[in-house]
Amino acid sequence: MTKPKILRLILGDQLNINHAWFQQADDSVTYVLMEIRSETDYAQHHIQKVIGFFAAMRHFCEVLRSENHHVIYIKLNDPTNLQQFDKNCAALIQAHQFTQFEYLLPDEYRVQAHLDAFTDQLDIPFKVIDTEHFYSTRTELATLFEGKKMYLMETFYRYMRKKHRVLMQDDDKPLHDQWNFDEDNRQKLPKNHQPIPPLLFSNNVVEIASEIEKANIKTIGTVDATQFIWPIDRVQSLQLLDFFIAHCLPLFGTYQDAMVPNAWSLYHARLSFSLNIKLISPKEVVNRAIEAYHKRPDQIAYNQLEGFVRQIIGWREYMRGIYWLKMPEYANLNYFEHSEKLPAWFWTGETKMNCLKHAITQSLDYAYAHHIQRLMLTGNFALLAGVHPDAVDQWYLGIYIDAIEWVEITNTRGMSQFADGGIVGSKPYVSSASYIHKMSSYCTGCYYDKSKKTGEKACPFNSLYWNFYDRHEAKLAKNPRIGMMYKVWHNMKPEARADLLAQAAYYLTHIDAL
Repeated sequence: MTKPKILRLILGDQLNINHAWFQQADDSVTYVLMEIRSETDYAQHHIQKVIGFFAAMRHFCEVLRSENHHVIYIKLNDPTNLQQFDKNCAALIQAHQFTQFEYLLPDEYRVQAHLDAFTDQLDIPFKVIDTEHFYSTRTELATLFEGKKMYLMETFYRYMRKKHRVLMQDDDKPLHDQWNFDEDNRQKLPKNHQPIPPLLFSNNVVEIASEIEKANIKTIGTVDATQFIWPIDRVQSLQLLDFFIAHCLPLFGTYQDAMVPNAWSLYHARLSFSLNIKLISPKEVVNRAIEAYHKRPDQIAYNQLEGFVRQIIGWREYMRGIYWLKMPEYANLNYFEHSEKLPAWFWTGETKMNCLKHAITQSLDYAYAHHIQRLMLTGNFALLAGVHPDAVDQWYLGIYIDAIEWVEITNTRGMSQFADGGIVGSKPYVSSASYIHKMSSYCTGCYYDKSKKTGEKACPFNSLYWNFYDRHEAKLAKNPRIGMMYKVWHNMKPEARADLLAQAAYYLTHIDAL
């Protein structure tokens, strides 16, 4: 029987060298990776994001070739590049007489739909194989919550811990007899505390940057192409993991919600880019952290470890499960019927609000902000300002190096904007200036006064906060987690409420000048 001649497609976020595909070279198999405009242009991406993907893909190609795999690599400006997965694959199948097509399960709905349409019209056999990356399957969350109205992350997290025997005792109880140590992980950075400088790489990506410029791809943000700071291969990703465990994990949980203007990385792992393109796996990250805890219990307190493990095995897998359960309808949810545009300074960082200036400038400089900066600064403001979830989605999807739709849209449209009406989060994550001051040092030296609700230089977060609750009382008043806020609102004097709403109306009218 004649062996099939196989073409295997590898997407830019499928760079898992430990996958079964790559364990043995086979002359009948050819792999293809491609840099294409359909991927660079579906959102306006940060320049570091585009470079990061292309650099990692090119390096992965060289690793495969060094292990004697046959690889076709289509660069962005190659004259034969048809700029779409289906068109390039169809051309290769015809040119090289491939008799079978295979691909790994995509993580994005739009790519799955694209490849479904392609394989539907193929006249050769095809196979779809799992990426062997995640702890859970696409449908595992849906099965767990079948028939339920609520999709509690904590329920899913405990299920995952039990199933995979992560931080568990023999009697099926959690280690230290408590599932969640989040209460220990909400401290502000002390005034004179100096976080350890982050590990940054110095990758020369000048060639890729010039090719992107030549292709006239519209990007956002900045980059030093002579010293690209993000890991672009498995070796660097493991170095970053080692650095985190050695130097950051001992204080990760304690200060994971803290925000300061002079330390953009703090004690965060910054492994999400490497994880999301599969240079490293969630299991090896979790296992390495647990191993370090057992070796150094005097240095790594349990709350630090549990908080980190929860982000990987709980939150990350949970968001993926919600994504595949609720797409494609999820991408159109707009519970509050918000319709405003993003303020112009979201693209420049040029605002007098210190917290947003730093969070946005940092995002433009590094293609990165940690989860509280995203949730309680940029996301919080966009929600208070009534920005359309589509605009918020596009901004987050583009500006962050780790933003791939399966993890971005559930965090943004769900957790951040409450546009899903409570599928992901049980309440809208909004705050006034008091929370920002509690968790950061941004308010010190700000043009606006955090303690003022109305009047000249009153912090915009204060009046917009109450305006948000007033505007959406019909939808939120019965929410048990925020009923207290409506009691406070209704106990205010009518003139005080009127002043707050007038202040908010002024700020919303002049939003680009804030």
